[in-house]
Amino acid sequence: MIEHFFACPHCWQEISMLLDPAYSQTYVEDCEVCCNPIELMVSFEDGELASFQAKEIGQ
Repeated sequence: MIEHFFACPHCWQEISMLLDPAYSQTYVEDCEVCCNPIELMVSFEDGELASFQAKEIGQ
């Protein structure tokens, strides 16, 4: 697992998530600070994080 830090697109607090480098994925997870949903798009190449996007989901 890879720990990745980023700013929540809702509350702008820094949070971290554990990412599984086994495969790329898109999923929704709630912010641990403000509890709003975040769409995460994660891709890996050769076990390394290639891209990471955290998008706000409309309220």
